[in-house]
Amino acid sequence: MTVLLVLFTFAAFLLIDYLRTRNTIAKPTVLATATDAEVAPRLQPALVAGFAVPNNLRYHPGHTWALNESPNLVRVGMDDFASKLTGKVESVTLPRRGQWIRQGQKVCTIHRDGCTVDMVSPIEGTVSDINEAVAKDPKLVLSDPYGEGWLVTVNSPDAKTSFKNLLGGALARSWMNEAASRLRYRMPVALGALAQDGGVAVDDVSAELPDQDWLPLAKEFFLS
Repeated sequence: MTVLLVLFTFAAFLLIDYLRTRNTIAKPTVLATATDAEVAPRLQPALVAGFAVPNNLRYHPGHTWALNESPNLVRVGMDDFASKLTGKVESVTLPRRGQWIRQGQKVCTIHRDGCTVDMVSPIEGTVSDINEAVAKDPKLVLSDPYGEGWLVTVNSPDAKTSFKNLLGGALARSWMNEAASRLRYRMPVALGALAQDGGVAVDDVSAELPDQDWLPLAKEFFLS
């Protein structure tokens, strides 16, 4: 029932987004080149209920993000909410290069204290590259989920369609705020760990939660 509620909320967000933008043409965000980086300041992530939500990314409700690097090449990672809810990680199982992945289905598996939880892909296509650094040091997905902790790049023949199913801008911020509210309701012990008044959430909001309780909670939020 909870998953159905999340999906219904997500569908409502998409409908609102469509009605607001149907007369405009969305342009894909392209990763800045080295030359661009010298003249353009790094985007500062917006904070929503203590979680970073960079404005230049699109988000899947399973808490993964997507960024266009070219019309068909998309970089993928887990978001700050997923990072802080995971809190600690032993290893990350990434897909094979050349493997076809579908939007909303498994893109990687997080291993934590004998528990495993899948993260879903925000995009559909063929895995072009994997982050070998994350395979060697899985803590990167926690310390820098929007940077060095990216997961894979995907060659997506129909990236434009996939991106229409994702959240961005004000809708992404509303969705993240709703996720944080649900987390507080589902895990009262996190009330002191989650940020208030614009602060940043601690790195492990589930530190006091037993593993047997953490796993179903993670699966609920990651839609796995």
